[in-house]
Amino acid sequence: MTSVRRGGGAWWRPGRVALLSLRLVTVLIDPPNWPGPRGLMWSHLVSDSSLSELHDFALRLGVPERAFDRDHYDVPETVHARAVSLGAQAVGSRELLQRLVAAGLRRRKRR
Repeated sequence: MTSVRRGGGAWWRPGRVALLSLRLVTVLIDPPNWPGPRGLMWSHLVSDSSLSELHDFALRLGVPERAFDRDHYDVPETVHARAVSLGAQAVGSRELLQRLVAAGLRRRKRR
């Protein structure tokens, strides 16, 4: 098998993944099932690894900071498909909540 020189001086062989450059995104989005402003249905966008990753993803998606609420972003149905195309994993609302809680990132409202 021949090696091919790729940008940055790294050696790469066809059929082999360069793990150092592979970054797994663990951002999740549930279906737009929640009624909200402007007559739209809304989804929740979360990360099951870090809030930093969630904020980075939201920035790439073009979601304004004001859409952040404690541990998630509220995003309109018009953004759902784009989020998935950028790498968000579409999951059910129950799974989204379970993974958020399991990651220790759930922040409940204070009473």
